Amino acid sequence: MTARGVLRRAKGVSQRLVRKIAHGEGEGAGALYINGCAARFRDKVKKGDKIWLVFPDEKSWIEPENIPLDVLFEDDDILVLNKQPGIVVHPTKGHRDGTVAGAVVYHMKQRGESYKPRFISRLDMDTSGVLLIGKNSHAQNNLAKQAASGGVGKYYTAVLEGRLEDDLPRSGIIDLPIGLEKPDEPRRIVLCENDGGYPSQTEYEVLGYNGNGSALTIVRARLITGRTHQIRVHFAYYGHPVLGDHLYGNRTTLISRQALHATEIVFAHPAAGRFLRIEAPMPKDMTGLLRVCGSSS
Repeated sequence: MTARGVLRRAKGVSQRLVRKIAHGEGEGAGALYINGCAARFRDKVKKGDKIWLVFPDEKSWIEPENIPLDVLFEDDDILVLNKQPGIVVHPTKGHRDGTVAGAVVYHMKQRGESYKPRFISRLDMDTSGVLLIGKNSHAQNNLAKQAASGGVGKYYTAVLEGRLEDDLPRSGIIDLPIGLEKPDEPRRIVLCENDGGYPSQTEYEVLGYNGNGSALTIVRARLITGRTHQIRVHFAYYGHPVLGDHLYGNRTTLISRQALHATEIVFAHPAAGRFLRIEAPMPKDMTGLLRVCGSSS
């Protein structure tokens, strides 16, 4: 079999990427090595040969910003961060500066690398936790396929208003479509699919309740689908919004933002194939809140 065939079939490398490297497009366009020697994609390979694919350099249009990053994992293909609350992931009209993307570009340049940050997962501005980024098109395509087939596990810890078991079982799946309330506003609502809602499923489990009299529920949630504001919308629909979520619930003196943290992500490494389970430590505001809540049944 040729090197092209192995890369396409065994590793899922796209034809577009193979063509780009083979044609030597642009500066630092990438290269192929077999057993340490420069090779062509049509060259034959045999069992035991080592194939090394160097991805093309890429330039990002995002300006670098010297913002500290909490790096949980990094190699040639992916970057996994523990995102702090109060920062947007990608530049928008309302937030052109002070973004995670700008911080990643600065981090990249400090390491002497050149790529376009590809955000495989996204988090709202005031949500903290695990954020997965691909460093090349192969990583992005591979992880996107995993996500589409349910192969990426995304887990969250949330503190909700009220006692959830008054309205829902202690564990289960919320299966309610979500759509925009108004086209030009960020707020989402439960909306039937005939009216423009998209299928949305959230698996959850109650971890405990506060023990000081004011009803709060701690839950672990897993996104089966990944709609914008999905966890926030689903629990708010049942009258138990995420604590501190002023868009779907109420402000509180217990925490200055929504009490939602992306705790863990599980996926297969896009190049090595081994499964990774990466956890993000809780930020101080969440750990303090969880101590207040306790874990009473």
